[in-house]
Amino acid sequence: MNDFDPSAYLPDDLLDRIRERAPIHDRENTFPQADLDELRAAGYLSILVPRERGGAGLGLEQAAVLQQRLAGAAPATALAINMHLVWTGVAKVFSDRGVPGLEFVQDGAVAGEVFAFGISEGGNDLVLFGSDTAAVPDGGGGYAFTGTKIFTSLAPVWTKLGLHGLDTTSPDAPKLVFAFVDRTSAVTTADDWDTLGMRGTQSRTTRLDGAVADAAHVVRRIDPGPSPDPIVFGIFSVFEILLASVYTGIARRALELAVAAAHRRRSKKSGTAYSQDPDIRWRIADMALAYDALPPQIAALARDVDERADRGAGWFPALSGVKHRAVTMAKQVVDEAMLVAGGGSYFSGNELSRLYRDVLAGAFHPSDPESAHATAASAWLGPIEA
Repeated sequence: MNDFDPSAYLPDDLLDRIRERAPIHDRENTFPQADLDELRAAGYLSILVPRERGGAGLGLEQAAVLQQRLAGAAPATALAINMHLVWTGVAKVFSDRGVPGLEFVQDGAVAGEVFAFGISEGGNDLVLFGSDTAAVPDGGGGYAFTGTKIFTSLAPVWTKLGLHGLDTTSPDAPKLVFAFVDRTSAVTTADDWDTLGMRGTQSRTTRLDGAVADAAHVVRRIDPGPSPDPIVFGIFSVFEILLASVYTGIARRALELAVAAAHRRRSKKSGTAYSQDPDIRWRIADMALAYDALPPQIAALARDVDERADRGAGWFPALSGVKHRAVTMAKQVVDEAMLVAGGGSYFSGNELSRLYRDVLAGAFHPSDPESAHATAASAWLGPIEA
């Protein structure tokens, strides 16, 4: 990746415009439509699609770098776009491993379609391994889905929703069904996204009332529970790596703002810039030491996904671990940046104030802290005895 130039895909002038709009969408609680339009025009929605299908042909390692860069300009925009990139990333995992079924995602991304991520459900701590959404077979290979999905980013603009549901009626039931539905009258998007941070994602509640996925858009039917199926590995690996990237990008931006504040602020007591104060220097160094560990971890994991490395059972603690470390680190760095910048950072119009609110969302994405620790404990201690 030595010759990879992130600015070729996210030019500085584009990021400047996205950064200028970010506080407006945060203040007004609106979706960053202009960001999406410009990113689509730049080919960003298809960065993970192979060149032979019309995309940029990038790998997950490169996409992770780009998402860190985008998050530094507008965390909510980056997090929203993440959900589209997850599905194109899963499609890449499939195609790289010779698994058919998601070519329509790649072709759709090139054509400008927006794919949303409809997996999260209220109270469903099984996440990928189970669903409270009913998946009813139509007899022809398709399914009708009825249920409620939460935190559906890109809610105002998606054109296809990737989701899962539980088939309890087929002869081989139960089966978890992964499929894609169109935005039709069977899908209702609530106007309920009024949150502390990440406001521009507009991750609203989605209600499904018999939303139909035809046979061509039913991707997998698998047994509920932990599974080696490529749909589970694909979603988990791409989701965790790109989430870690977004929050690492937030940390980088907070560190940059803290450094700028340290150079700008001057002490009345000493007459020197705060950048010369030993305590401030220690705090900045502490932030940098925490931040510096994450980009190489993300790159190594993403490269292993791209290169189809066989980590076996080690994949899940590694993936949940990097996401947990990234969001924990990012919160720590933003906390420290607020202290370096001083009381002005407490005002709502200050960029650090927005980052402070945005970074809190990291704890609520899978894998949450409890899940990450349980996975790590099982990896080192073995499963809990029955």
